[in-house]
Amino acid sequence: QVQLVESGGGSVQAGGSLRLSCTVSGNLFSLNGMGWYRQGPEKQRELVATITTGGTITYGGSVKGRFTISRDNANTVFLHMSRLRPEDTAVYVCNAWRQIAYWGQGTQVTVSS
Repeated sequence: QVQLVESGGGSVQAGGSLRLSCTVSGNLFSLNGMGWYRQGPEKQRELVATITTGGTITYGGSVKGRFTISRDNANTVFLHMSRLRPEDTAVYVCNAWRQIAYWGQGTQVTVSS
């Protein structure tokens, strides 16, 4: 089993920045990557960013150039969010995967105009 714990959400004004963290624990053998998804009010879950164990990064179209995903050498992945917009308001959920996907509980990010 794999456990994911997010932190760093909160409220910020448009144009501001936040950093999310996600720490993974448990059976980390053969994890292929980690990432972030989000679900806004009355919206479907969408990709924010992922990073594979090989270092390949993918961003969702709406966050390119504003968000940066990174990881440390251990078991934590970060999402640096800048130039936040009200439409970035969502629950941000950490994800890790191998043959199956594992999900965190999510952390709320609220951006006010």
